[in-house]
Amino acid sequence: MNRIDRLSAILIQLQSRRVVKAIDIAERFNISLRTVYRDVKALEEAGIPIIGEAGVGYSLMEGYRLPPIMFTREEATALLTAEKLVEKLTDASNGAIYKSAMYKIKAVLRKPEKDLLENLDSYIEVLQTRPQKQASQPGLNILQTILKAINDKRVVDICYFAHYKQESTNRQIEPIGVFYLDNYWHLVAFCHMREDYRDFRMDRIRSLSLTNEPYQHQHISLKEYTEQEYKCRDLLSVVIRVNKKAARHLAEQKYYNGFISETEKDDSIEMSFLTAFPEGFARWFLMFADEAVLVEPVSLKNRIEEILSVISVKLRSPQLT
Repeated sequence: MNRIDRLSAILIQLQSRRVVKAIDIAERFNISLRTVYRDVKALEEAGIPIIGEAGVGYSLMEGYRLPPIMFTREEATALLTAEKLVEKLTDASNGAIYKSAMYKIKAVLRKPEKDLLENLDSYIEVLQTRPQKQASQPGLNILQTILKAINDKRVVDICYFAHYKQESTNRQIEPIGVFYLDNYWHLVAFCHMREDYRDFRMDRIRSLSLTNEPYQHQHISLKEYTEQEYKCRDLLSVVIRVNKKAARHLAEQKYYNGFISETEKDDSIEMSFLTAFPEGFARWFLMFADEAVLVEPVSLKNRIEEILSVISVKLRSPQLT
């Protein structure tokens, strides 16, 4: 990226947030802090009212705005792709809000970009192997309510259905963040009833309401929570080699078992995994073991041999032992 393009991109970045740190600009463009300082000074000399505060960051003077931004063809295409994802992967209310925002974005596009999006619209689809589960009451607007609670630091009342107990409970929670995993949205919050952080599946929230009660605790960030959760897990590295024909049928299953990467060999596909559940992986592997080879680790090979030994005994004697 040449300097003129970078200066324009920095100016857009300054408009996107109330305060932008110099280190964030440096990391985005892979430049030094000294270069960031020079670029910001160049923008100031060009008449851009930038306010800088040591240890805080840069911001634009209140009231200063650029005219509507013209998107590149690549940026416009990325926005269309994001619209398809939002439509399929969030609730109907949030999807409608995003669609409304997209109308506004499309309004400032030049005619060639508008034509591009219209032409590509039917060529981009997001397919799901499982239907997206929604809350029992579609009009709850869960995601927007939770995000408002996080921003305002206000307690939320929810009625939550615990699947393992098959019962609903009323909770007061202090949300710290949401994330999407394995076809479900998850809400991480401090639960007053449990006096600890809990992971709530959002499709199991039966009702919710935003209260006027402020948070009672100082919370860790969502990133800190997820990092702690993963550090607590002892992940086992597994490598298998699967017949190419059989590998096609693993499809989505491999992602639920810690799939990391794969390499094509002569007549097979070598796959690498990181799993926190060796027992579950061993039993999943047995489903297609006649078409695969377990390369490593030895401990998992030994466990599979133990399972096969028990199966062999039971096949010879149909009575349960």
